[in-house]
Amino acid sequence: MLNAYDVVAPSFDRHRRLPDGVPETIRAAILKSLKASRPRLLDLGAGSGRIGAAFIAAGNDYIGVDLSAGMLHEFTRRERAARLVQANGEQLPFRDAAFDAVLLIQVFGGLSGWRKVIAETRRVLRPRGAIVVGRTQMPPDGIDAHMKAQLDTILAACGDRGEHRTNARADVVAWLAAHATSRDTVTAAAWSATRTPRGFMDRHGGGARFAQLPQSIRDRVMRQLGDWAVATFGSLTREFAEPHSFELQVFRFENGNP
Repeated sequence: MLNAYDVVAPSFDRHRRLPDGVPETIRAAILKSLKASRPRLLDLGAGSGRIGAAFIAAGNDYIGVDLSAGMLHEFTRRERAARLVQANGEQLPFRDAAFDAVLLIQVFGGLSGWRKVIAETRRVLRPRGAIVVGRTQMPPDGIDAHMKAQLDTILAACGDRGEHRTNARADVVAWLAAHATSRDTVTAAAWSATRTPRGFMDRHGGGARFAQLPQSIRDRVMRQLGDWAVATFGSLTREFAEPHSFELQVFRFENGNP
């Protein structure tokens, strides 16, 4: 059965690819943060391989997991040698203490049942292992932030209560911070990005969670958002240069599971 990520998989990278060299820089920062010299890595929510492909190209001991067959298909198109597993993060098909690090890179927007996912993550993590949480950081007052706030306002007026936009990141980070032995925050990469209102609309209009809404609502919401953007910024194609960075939070667990 297709899920929303299967539907958007073919166009996912077009709207969300990272600049050249950034995935490799993120990989280097992750490996530097780990204590094992040749770590075995599990990428939970590997998606289309935006970051995981860098590990495979470098010959690292890497396994990617995703629930979406469509995303894994796109990953395989990019890296034929990839070791990928289609599985639900709430029930991972791996033995206990199998990995030196588990990567949770920009997965929380689509993460349900996060407590079960974290319990499984801890189960497959070796003593002295690490859970690495990563995401792109954007300016809180940037064009994307303004567009997202207006999108949420329009959706609320349409009667959408936002369940499809549930993001568990804050809950997960708070739990990890409370239970980890130590924690580090690292800026793995920084770059300047050119953003436009049209680009935001293309990314979110073709996003997995937005795709779950009825087509009539999607059309109306995008039309209203476009009208608002033209009135606010003067054009859908007006360009804004913004600083972006990629943040890693590394949570280390010195002992085995409780």
